[in-house]
Amino acid sequence: MSFKNIFGTRSWDDQKKSIYSKTSADVERALASKKRTSEDFKALLSPAAAGYLEQMAKLSHELSIKRFGKTIQLYAPLYLSNECNNICTYCGFSLGNKVKRKTLTDEEILQEAAYLKNQGFNHILLVTGEANHSVHAAYIRQAVDLLRAQFATISIEVQPLETAEYKTLHEAGAHSVLVYQETYHQEVYKQYHPKGKKSNFDYRLETPDRVGQAGIHKIGLGILLGLEDWRVDSLFCALHLEYLQKTYWQTRYSVSFPRMRPAEGIIAPNVIVTDRELVQLLCAYRIFQEDIELSISTRESEHLRNHIIPLGATSMSAGSRTNPGGYTVEPGSLEQFEICDDRSLEDISTLIKKAGYEPVYKDWDNRLSIC
Repeated sequence: MSFKNIFGTRSWDDQKKSIYSKTSADVERALASKKRTSEDFKALLSPAAAGYLEQMAKLSHELSIKRFGKTIQLYAPLYLSNECNNICTYCGFSLGNKVKRKTLTDEEILQEAAYLKNQGFNHILLVTGEANHSVHAAYIRQAVDLLRAQFATISIEVQPLETAEYKTLHEAGAHSVLVYQETYHQEVYKQYHPKGKKSNFDYRLETPDRVGQAGIHKIGLGILLGLEDWRVDSLFCALHLEYLQKTYWQTRYSVSFPRMRPAEGIIAPNVIVTDRELVQLLCAYRIFQEDIELSISTRESEHLRNHIIPLGATSMSAGSRTNPGGYTVEPGSLEQFEICDDRSLEDISTLIKKAGYEPVYKDWDNRLSIC
C-alpha cells in the first residue's frame, strides 16, 4: 500500500470540478468546522473563498499562535552540487543547459558551512541536483557526517532514494527530507520532465512512503506553483499529506510554497499565482492542518515576506544562495533560480522581532534555542 493506490482513485478533472463548484456556504461551513476534511480544504482553496481572505487570515493567525507561539524558524540552504541528469523545463540545473557544473569537495562543504555557522544559522538544508554518478547517497551521507556536529538539525533536498539509503542517512543524522512532486497532474508531468530518472512519475510519487518507512523525523512536501492549476495541485498535495500522517503517524510534516522564479533556460510559468492567492493557499493549509510547519523561502519578495509572518508561516530562509559554493567558494557558479529577497539573516531576524515574533535558529524540537 502506498499513496499511489489512493491517487489512482482520484481524477484530476473531477477534483478540479469539485473545487470550482464550492460555494460561499461551503467556505463558511469550513471556517466554522471543528474537524476539517478534504472537502473543507477544497472550499478554502476555491474561488468562492477569495472573499473570505480576511476571516481566513485571522483564523490562520490564531491557530498558528495556538500551536507554535509567536516564533519563526530560520534556516539556510547549502547547495552541494548543480550537476543533474534530468531535463526539467523549469529548473536552471536542467541537463540541457550548457553551463559549468560544480560539486563541492569536503573542504568546500566545510568552508560554506563555516560561513553559515558564523552568520548564526543552526538549521541548514542540503540541496543537490540529481546526478547518480556524483551526488549519490554515499556523497550525501559524507556531507551529513561532516556537518552533523556543527548544526542542530540537517535537512536534505536531493534525488529520490531507496528506503535503505534513507535509513543510512537517518543513522548519519539527517533530520528531515524534502521531496516535491512538482505537479500531481500525471498527464502533463512528462512534458515538464522529458528525460532522466525524475520523468518516472510513480517512483517520485512513492518517495515519501520510502522516507516514512526509513523513520526519518520529518517529511517536507510541496508543489511548484506555476506549472499547473495551483488549487488542484494543492488539493492532491494535501491528500498526500493526509495519507502520510495516517500511515506514518510518528513523523512530522512541513509544506513549502515555491513559486517559479527566473533561471537559466527555463520556460515561463504556465499559471500565474498572485500574492493574494499564495496567502489564501497558506491560510487554507493552516486551517486544514494546524500542526504542520509552513515555509516561505527567499523566492518571495520582501513585501510579501514582510507581511506573511502573522498569517501562518512558521519557517523562513534568509540570506540564501542557490548555487554550489555560492556563499564563499564560487559565488559565480550556476544558480538553480534567482532569489527575490536577498536580505541577510540579521535583517530578517530584525524584521521578525519588529513583528512581535521571535526568531528560532534550531528545529522546533529545540524550543530553548529561541533568541
